[in-house]
Amino acid sequence: MRQVTAPREERPLLTAVASAGDAALLAEVVELRARNEQLGRALATRAVIDQARGMVMVLAPCSSARAWDLLVGVSQHCNIKLRDVAAALVATTKDETLPEEIQRELRRALRRLHAADRG
Repeated sequence: MRQVTAPREERPLLTAVASAGDAALLAEVVELRARNEQLGRALATRAVIDQARGMVMVLAPCSSARAWDLLVGVSQHCNIKLRDVAAALVATTKDETLPEEIQRELRRALRRLHAADRG
């Protein structure tokens, strides 16, 4: 039987389930709560990524798919998570400076995009 640990607020439920002898249910509850938290984080970061995608579409101008590819490329070239690249870009709307590495790679990516459109 695998041992499952849980946050303090889950322990009363887990104790009740464990005392009933249903370890499979206990594991499922813990797994579902973890998945629920992960999905919540994904939804929150998705909004920021979509905002950044819209910004790129205005800057470029380009399709949503091309804006996505551009952001992914910047993320990969800078070795920075996509959500962090997007958050940095969106933060520029609040007078925050875009980190130099992201700024440099974004310029390169936009130049490549414009060159591909001309060629």
